[in-house]
Amino acid sequence: MENKMKTPMDELLEVILIAAAKEALKKVTLSKPTDEAVAQTVIRPKRIGDKSVLQAESFMKDNKAIHKNIDIADRDALSFLLERYRQINVMTTAGNGEYRVSKAGKTVLLGGKPLMQKLGGEIQRVAVQGNDQKKEYILRGDEPFLKLLGVSDANGRVLDKKRSKFRQINRFLEHIRDIVRYLPADGTLHVCDLCCGKSYLSFAAYHYLCNVLGRDVEMMGVDLKSDVIAYCADVAGMLSFDTLHFLCADINAFTPKEKPHLVISLHACDTATDIVLGKAMEWDAKVILSTPCCHHELNHTINCEALSFVTEYSMLRQKLCDAATDALRLKLLEAHGYSTDALELIDPEETPKNILLRAIKQKPNPAREEKAMREYRRAKAFLLGLDEDAL
Repeated sequence: MENKMKTPMDELLEVILIAAAKEALKKVTLSKPTDEAVAQTVIRPKRIGDKSVLQAESFMKDNKAIHKNIDIADRDALSFLLERYRQINVMTTAGNGEYRVSKAGKTVLLGGKPLMQKLGGEIQRVAVQGNDQKKEYILRGDEPFLKLLGVSDANGRVLDKKRSKFRQINRFLEHIRDIVRYLPADGTLHVCDLCCGKSYLSFAAYHYLCNVLGRDVEMMGVDLKSDVIAYCADVAGMLSFDTLHFLCADINAFTPKEKPHLVISLHACDTATDIVLGKAMEWDAKVILSTPCCHHELNHTINCEALSFVTEYSMLRQKLCDAATDALRLKLLEAHGYSTDALELIDPEETPKNILLRAIKQKPNPAREEKAMREYRRAKAFLLGLDEDAL
């Protein structure tokens, strides 16, 4: 009797079930559903009592979420779910795999074989959470600004599609909580949110500093999009956030009435982050918290023969340029008298844009700052294939 040949779906099921059984499964993301009412489904390992399950959370296009628990040994139930999606990404501690269905119906599992080999050896385990675990957040979810911004419903329940944004906002507030001691203890705090966009962060930071900590705050959000700025100004008016202002302007040309003590920015795109950091240094801000977005400039200009073994691969080139760009930014901040850190904003499984650049102004130290500037110039010249004098 001939052995039945395994299909890519068979291999995918094995990878998921073996990874789950060995507690190596992080999550499975199911995209491109055949059901038009569904936006996406995410599967995570969970422990309910003494039982291990795969919890599938389906996000519907009407903003509802449907949960289904699948027994870790129920191959048929898992197969029934997976077959309704045309792209499936598996993340494990041993590596990742991707299942695809082409328009012609052809299926393939990318990275499946090496992943199975690694799962057969010693691998790192993940901590499987129970359904009863809850994280304590700074925000509850029922704050009026979250309702008006569409993060929560009228009853204060965080909308399913906004849970990631809610966690992101709370995590940023935790970082603000950590640096409050570096800000003036008395008087009015002056804060700027540059490239503020829809200003989730502006409203959250203002609420935290004013309503939670009880500080007097003058805050300005600046962005180029006039419709977004008008919207944010209306929301601030409805909330009676009287000292939270919004301005439609190019941050290059923006000069605040008072130099800000704190400059924040969430996902300013590419070189906009450099402009944000440059303005904050120009204003001598006490603290800078900036989360970069895309990194393109260095990827287009890097010219380093010594790193060509990396840069010849486009994906690795981008990762290298991402890290190098942020490292150069931190070194330049050090050269201007800041102590710096690169921190994780949020779980990288939720977004790859999860690096927070933190800079805290220090007492002047010319020797340290000159050393940092030399290191910055040397590193930048190395990456661009230039002499330092040419910078």
